[in-house]
Amino acid sequence: MTFSVHGLAVSRGIAIGRAVLVASSRADVAHYFVDADKTDLEIARVREARNAVVEEISRLQHDLPKDAPHEISALLDVHLMLLQDEQLIGGVKKWITDRRYNAEWALTTQYETIARQFDDMEDEYLRERKADLEQVVERILRRMKGMASPMQPVAQAGASRKQSKQGLLLADTIDVPLVLIAHDISPADMLQFKQSLFAGFATDVGGKTSHTAIVARSMDIPAVVGARSASQLIEQDDWVIIDGDAGILIVDPSPIILAEYGFKQRQGELERERLSRLKNTAAITLDNQRIELLANIELPGDTLGAVSAGAVGVGLFRSEFLFMGRAGNLPNEEEQYSAYRQAIEGMKGMPVTIRTVDIGSDKPLDRASDRMEKAQDTHLNPALGLRAIRWSLADPPMFLTQLRAILRAAAHGQVNLLVPMLAHASEIKQTLLLIDRARVQLDNQGVPYGPVQLGAMIEIPAAALSLKLFLKYFDFLSIGTNDLIQYTLAIDRADESVAHLYDPCHPAVLRLIADTIAECNAQGKGVSVCGEMAGDVSMTKLLLGMGLRSFSMHPSQILAVKQQILRADTAKLKPWAELVLGSDDPAAML
Repeated sequence: MTFSVHGLAVSRGIAIGRAVLVASSRADVAHYFVDADKTDLEIARVREARNAVVEEISRLQHDLPKDAPHEISALLDVHLMLLQDEQLIGGVKKWITDRRYNAEWALTTQYETIARQFDDMEDEYLRERKADLEQVVERILRRMKGMASPMQPVAQAGASRKQSKQGLLLADTIDVPLVLIAHDISPADMLQFKQSLFAGFATDVGGKTSHTAIVARSMDIPAVVGARSASQLIEQDDWVIIDGDAGILIVDPSPIILAEYGFKQRQGELERERLSRLKNTAAITLDNQRIELLANIELPGDTLGAVSAGAVGVGLFRSEFLFMGRAGNLPNEEEQYSAYRQAIEGMKGMPVTIRTVDIGSDKPLDRASDRMEKAQDTHLNPALGLRAIRWSLADPPMFLTQLRAILRAAAHGQVNLLVPMLAHASEIKQTLLLIDRARVQLDNQGVPYGPVQLGAMIEIPAAALSLKLFLKYFDFLSIGTNDLIQYTLAIDRADESVAHLYDPCHPAVLRLIADTIAECNAQGKGVSVCGEMAGDVSMTKLLLGMGLRSFSMHPSQILAVKQQILRADTAKLKPWAELVLGSDDPAAML
């Protein structure tokens, strides 16, 4: 019987094939106590498995094919860091030594302990790094059980399958495509995707910014994540349609539905081919307005994807990624300088906007000072606590280290320095003072550095209502719509019980965005949108009508947005946008 499972659409396209299920290694972990004289043996088992996984991932990284997405190498680095994280390994040793848990039980217990810390994080991107920890633990458990990677063996098994479950439209041959259904998939396992028979995948967990989703987009694999019970509801060898555009899985589809999605699949492939031809086309509207399409990146290597997608610069380099998963050992000045310089050189002379670290008291790296540790222990609402610029200003040595690194990197190309979550004049003045101090320190050391344009994020309603103050001090503004929506509507977008109220089209949100764009345009200052709205094609024409001329988004979204821009006439969109802004129900007019 046909039924559907809903998840999150993270990578466009349609995949049709038979289901191959991969069970979680944590589901059947044995729980027993060991004798005191056996604890060293248990610790050794964990260590040997961990070391084997480190060697395996290092080998995979070394042998990466030249056409492998650059994101995968960066994500393998994250997994290697997690594998060597003392909080993980030290905690496992403690459970074995103090409680005499067997090695597998100790490992899963420590995973659950750390996972709860990730669950408490306000930032969606960092909260979803829990999935990377889970993938690391899965690999260690599989190694302890003597099991190989879940990808290649099941692909080979699927290739020999010839029995049909329902004999629907697709023929039962060794060429029948397969779709992978799993609790989660690690970046290392996904390396084998293009060499396997899998046409797409779906996972129980994950979000739009999970590494699984990022890699799926970079490899252009149809995918749905966060489908919760998919691996329980779908049976081995079921026919499954993965609709990566709508975020839906259709199980045991009828011949009519199969035919319909087969047609959609072919149309999608043709559309992607058409979009690819726009890469070298300038983003200019029908009324000759040139639009700037920039890329959001997390790692220096992401610039390869940005250039490949036709971005004309980086509108948001999330520098906090360099600070993650380091157990409090923050990157030093040289490490940061090298990373920023790599990104600048990777953009081949195009501008790079580096956001100072957007981290907070709810993040797993705030052990840099006693003040930070106390903040973590006492915070009630991390979304309103010591995060972003507040965190940086509370630790001037850390902030000055980052500022010096950015200023030094600016000697190698055009750099914009972007400051997150400012709200007060005192914060602005403190920030500018520290930037000046960083320059003086470099002068005293005789270290060369370059000029930077200074910008501020508009992501707090107070900032959006204080634009004249901000434009007095900054060269440009960047609207972070994700946080602006959350704070304007008092909605925790991570809380499923109220997530339905998270509305980008709420009249108050649109008014704050429109007023910010209008004030910047009136004063001749640059303004961009770098939140999810920038890459949402349903919002492109409204933002153009508001006067926006600079969009920053994930590289995979650039060509689709460019297509909307090429078809738009901003002169006609302006009066329509004013009508939308005056409506009680703007979404109904889009």
